[in-house]
Amino acid sequence: MAKNWQDNTDWDNWEWDPNDDGTWSSIQEEEIIVKDANWNILKEGDSVVAIKDLKVKWAKDIKRWDKFTKIRLTDDPELIESWKMVLRTEFFKKV
Repeated sequence: MAKNWQDNTDWDNWEWDPNDDGTWSSIQEEEIIVKDANWNILKEGDSVVAIKDLKVKWAKDIKRWDKFTKIRLTDDPELIESWKMVLRTEFFKKV
């Protein structure tokens, strides 16, 4: 079966913009800015430490100054991931 040009186009990233002389324009992805408890900007792969003791259900509690390395950012600016744990940014600061 022959492929046509429509199969190679990602139509979800384009929208009709009636204010721009009737042309198609690309949707710009919003960059999510994630900040720690001290308002430092966090990036993928950063390390953070806990600023207070935290109780965790079904796992070992997090103590103050426990370090989490190689964090991953989520779609929510208030949450980060480290290993299999989702952490709230308000309780952590960048190392």
